[in-house]
Amino acid sequence: MSGEYSLSDVLERMYENQLALEAALMELTLHAETQGLTEVGENVRSSLWAIGENAGHIKQGLARLKGKNAG
Repeated sequence: MSGEYSLSDVLERMYENQLALEAALMELTLHAETQGLTEVGENVRSSLWAIGENAGHIKQGLARLKGKNAG
């Protein structure tokens, strides 16, 4: 399998997409909050918290997967 389509590469790109979506959602949340939509902001922040919590786990899993493939 080509290195650019390896499982670890695909998962890493998905992780990078997750981070990009997290940043975009935060921008929209800030905008919503400036418009007085505080409840919307709170709801989105709860979801963003879950994304952030999972990001560390995903990153560690990717590092382990890459380490296995290197060895």
